[in-house]
Amino acid sequence: MTWIVANIRWIMILSGVLTSTMFYAAIAPEAALQSTFGETLTGPLARIVVRNWGALIGLIGLMMIYGALNPAVRPLVLIVAGASKAIFVALVLSHGGRYLASQAAVAIAIDAVMIALFAWYLLTARAASRTPISASASVAV
Repeated sequence: MTWIVANIRWIMILSGVLTSTMFYAAIAPEAALQSTFGETLTGPLARIVVRNWGALIGLIGLMMIYGALNPAVRPLVLIVAGASKAIFVALVLSHGGRYLASQAAVAIAIDAVMIALFAWYLLTARAASRTPISASASVAV
């Protein structure tokens, strides 16, 4: 068993807890934007959109914790969480260095590590599931 397969449960729990901290944006949207991007949006529509964004990211965090405890759903959970994080990284980086002086740079770095770990696990688990049963394990008829 490789290191990633042996430790994915704890990786997913830690990633899920960190990701769930974005529920903060659902509670305090202006403060969350200011701390993450160094900017804020104003108005009722901005508060709705940012609160929804925070809630959805927080739910992905809870989903990762659930996937850590339920191996049958891990691949789907890791694909959804990894895709969400990859989209966030791509969107922030699409603005060049504008947000790299803020807390968003830390979020990008942590998300990039999570994406790499999730991909490593998915590739390793897939390869392990395709490993043929050895001849000594087969039953003679």
